Amino acid sequence: MLTLDFQSRTPIYEQLYKNIVRLVAVGVMGPNEQLPTVRALAQELGVNPNTVQKAYQMLERDGVIYSMTGRGSFVSPDLSPVKQKRSLARDKLLAALEEALDTGMTIEEIRQLVEECNRKRGGKQGAGD
Repeated sequence: MLTLDFQSRTPIYEQLYKNIVRLVAVGVMGPNEQLPTVRALAQELGVNPNTVQKAYQMLERDGVIYSMTGRGSFVSPDLSPVKQKRSLARDKLLAALEEALDTGMTIEEIRQLVEECNRKRGGKQGAGD
């Protein structure tokens, strides 16, 4: 479910953040679902607990998860932060597509780039696919 690339220049906490947002966005993790404890997830992924804690803090700050003292962290029942991120990504993608088309890229070239990106991600697709 969670994939980390230790060779990537993207910090591990940021990769973890993006992974959890993706899992919530595609419905793998539902509202009020409990996340693994910081210690358990750190051990499972082979990373420092502070790294997981930082990702969880970012997720909580952005409203993707909430924490309850002594009980753990849970997916927020209000998925509007995830929907906002998805909407922002859509807007950025549309702008990039317009720029690509304006510079003469063909639909086929764009399609190939999308497929290449999907392959690099392990063939995972987003919600609605």
